[in-house]
Amino acid sequence: MYQQTLIAGWGDMDFNAHMRNTAYLDKSADVRMMYFAAHGFPMSEFARLQLGPVVMRDQIDYFRECQLLDEITVTLALAGLSDDASRMMLRNEFFREGALCARVTSTAGWFDLRQRKLAVPPPNLAEPLRALDRTEDFQVLPGSAR
Repeated sequence: MYQQTLIAGWGDMDFNAHMRNTAYLDKSADVRMMYFAAHGFPMSEFARLQLGPVVMRDQIDYFRECQLLDEITVTLALAGLSDDASRMMLRNEFFREGALCARVTSTAGWFDLRQRKLAVPPPNLAEPLRALDRTEDFQVLPGSAR
């Protein structure tokens, strides 16, 4: 399972002194992009191809608080994928001291920045996506490229 250890920082906190909801989304996106960079698809390649991920839906489930300077482990797994890899569901889970704190599930696709529409990713991007560990509730999604 791919994972990264991060810190709940000052800018991640809300008025209630725990990690704000948008910080979970930001850290999820960071871990996803770290995964692609570590698997041969750095940000420079996204820029060169004029291709990027576009999130269509996020769902966050909370279980425990994360507070300022907590060390958190964020995992990444594949919860769904279309046959052509144009559409995906990515799941990030947040752990503090081994306890599940939150789960972020995002439905996304690959967006062609030139044509301004969803696209099928190139094989060197689809390959690491398909290589992710799958969740127990993994589902095959319909393709969304036109």
